[in-house]
Amino acid sequence: MANSFCALESLDVGEDPIANAYNFDFFVMIECPTPWTNEAFNSKLVPENLRNIVKEFAESEITVEFLLISNKELKQPDATRVLIYQKPTGLAQGYSKYELLLSDIAEVAPIIKKCLFEKNLDNYISEPHTRDIFICTHGSRDKCCAKFGNPFYRQAKNIVKGLGMNNVRIWQSSHFGGHRFAPTAIDFPEARYYARLDSESFSSILTRTGNLEFIKHIYRGWAILPEAAQVLEREMILISGWQWLTYKVDYQIIQQSENGEFNRIKLNFLKPDGSLGSVKADVLVDKVKTLYLSDCQREIVETVPQFYVQNLLAEVHE
Repeated sequence: MANSFCALESLDVGEDPIANAYNFDFFVMIECPTPWTNEAFNSKLVPENLRNIVKEFAESEITVEFLLISNKELKQPDATRVLIYQKPTGLAQGYSKYELLLSDIAEVAPIIKKCLFEKNLDNYISEPHTRDIFICTHGSRDKCCAKFGNPFYRQAKNIVKGLGMNNVRIWQSSHFGGHRFAPTAIDFPEARYYARLDSESFSSILTRTGNLEFIKHIYRGWAILPEAAQVLEREMILISGWQWLTYKVDYQIIQQSENGEFNRIKLNFLKPDGSLGSVKADVLVDKVKTLYLSDCQREIVETVPQFYVQNLLAEVHE
């Protein structure tokens, strides 16, 4: 057991991946060639001013997920691409996306600081229809991301090419949590997290076709929602089908226990036809199913709650 992969252990014990999408004000993806060190922003190609910005925002009230990304086929000569995703307010279908193309990675830090502190991103709006999928391949951080992430990254590129989806870009990414779910990915600009992807599930996610039952096993959640609301949102995907992913959604936490084991959640949604609806339910921790899992180094044992939904009530708005 000492030499096992934490992703295989998670799969063996049946860990439910839901409620494992992380909620940030901004995601900032910065193009930087591999290899990356264990702490990605200590890699030799990352300039000191960028390391300092990452540290500065770690102590800021603004929450930011900084990631390094790479795809040799997408790399433009003498240019560094930066993708910034801003968390929405109110009813939304995903994050707002902004794309910058700078002449050098040394230029990234001052631009990011200006954009994020001033929240002045209007000059950097990219084409809204490009879909960027980030796959963790950060093997120096966790061996599961090397063993499972790297092969899947290559497979994902081939799948997208085979489907002729020219509006989809596939990226290697540094660590964004959840190596127990390798191969794991985030699908932007919607900001949905996925676990244990394979060719079949990935093709279904890309094309939004097929039986949705697999969502129970591969969906980590939606980053615009807090953890408990992610559990209810998955339930709505299973009930409503693929069309749910076209809805704009927001949430309310009606009631919550101090320990987070009981949550009464309401999701409001706006359909493409302009009609409104909402659903309310209780999201609870199933104490009988709580898991205790360790990482690949066996240094940390984590208590992993498992959730369930009850008392679901849909409301129709006139």
